[in-house]
Amino acid sequence: MLRSNRDKQQNYELVSIEDLVPADHMLRKIDKYIDFSFIDEKVRHLYCQDNGRPAVDPLVLFKMIFLGYFYGIRSERQLEREIQTNIAYRWFLGLGLTDRVPDHTTISWNRRTRFKDTSVFQDIFDEIVLQAISHRMIGGRVLISDSTHVKANANKHKYTKELVQQNTRDYVNELNAAIDADRKEHGKKPLKPREEVNEDKEVKISTTDPDSGYMYREGKPEGFFYLDHRTVDVKYNLITDVFVTAGNMHDSVPYLSRLDRQRERFKFAVEAVALDSGYMTTPICKGLEDRKIFGVIAHRRFHPTQGLQPKWKFIYETERNVYVCPQQQELTYRTTDRNGYRHYSSDPKLCAECPLLQQCTRSANKRKIVTRHIWEASKENVRQNRLSKSGKRLYKKRKETIERSFADAKQLHGFRYCRLRGLNNVMEQALMTAAVQNMKKIALHLERRA
Repeated sequence: MLRSNRDKQQNYELVSIEDLVPADHMLRKIDKYIDFSFIDEKVRHLYCQDNGRPAVDPLVLFKMIFLGYFYGIRSERQLEREIQTNIAYRWFLGLGLTDRVPDHTTISWNRRTRFKDTSVFQDIFDEIVLQAISHRMIGGRVLISDSTHVKANANKHKYTKELVQQNTRDYVNELNAAIDADRKEHGKKPLKPREEVNEDKEVKISTTDPDSGYMYREGKPEGFFYLDHRTVDVKYNLITDVFVTAGNMHDSVPYLSRLDRQRERFKFAVEAVALDSGYMTTPICKGLEDRKIFGVIAHRRFHPTQGLQPKWKFIYETERNVYVCPQQQELTYRTTDRNGYRHYSSDPKLCAECPLLQQCTRSANKRKIVTRHIWEASKENVRQNRLSKSGKRLYKKRKETIERSFADAKQLHGFRYCRLRGLNNVMEQALMTAAVQNMKKIALHLERRA
């Protein structure tokens, strides 16, 4: 016999919202193992204590934000609708079945006014990391870093072309001091100080989101993007650092400063790091060596000039400070230039009679020049680290740690595209996405351990 359940919908029932949420629901685990009490302390100074209308509880406000990132709800208006009908969401926020859900404009208003130009979102992310450290889920000894592109909320066809100054590297003063010391060691006069010349380059500036950067790389999509620079701890793949830059900035530029921030903020005793080939630069190799960190960086392929012998065929002898060519002729030190490269040159008389001259150099004076950076030894040490057993084992961890972290962020938490415009807003999205990823891992691990 068929019966309709429509009449039952008009009946009054005495129910408890606590009983309606499944015992194994993810939000129950989050609420049980993540301590959110720090949020009130972080934002209390941003609220007026004795004037104005009663504000929405900051804990409820941030839990609403977390729900949007937990379930990849990109629209705050849609988030409000979901909370109205989802019992588990109401339970997580501490709302009853008939309580009014805070309006979606409350979130956007607080972002534009109360939380603007503050470190609230960074502080929340850091507190979650500190909770993971307290649960011994982060060791801080082995870190893996990389960056991924996030599509900006901007049309790639709407832009203007402008001349902008190129980024000044952080290591310029250190490099200049090393150059002067190297020239003095080789009996050369110090280079005359030259006037700083601001090098400009023409770039595309989006008229929709000027903070984004126009990215064009081989094998990558073309358009306006941001770069999410992320670091994970190898122990449980928890995210320890997040930093956002424009899409046209090189991966290696902010790396050392972000590494130092983690060591200072979380007291990490970093012993080893694993990086992609984009980080294979001399300053980073030197920086890791100075910090006594075992660096493993992927090999970066360079294509020599067609028809000429590659540089690796010229053997460098450290004790004698000379290069030896394949024909056993020596290339002696000549000078050190302003960019930190030593120049080693051959004897033109010997090169003129060499049978491999056409495969070696095409210079008119038949002189072969080989350059070597003054920090090249640091890069060679990193290459040796990559070829060691421990280095190979560590680099294999990348695909199951940092690459997995990026994949989860994009596939499960809506981080494939930027929700809002502006560097600060994208930074908020990156920090909150990483925070909820860490929350899930902490809660699931503690639940299994319990």
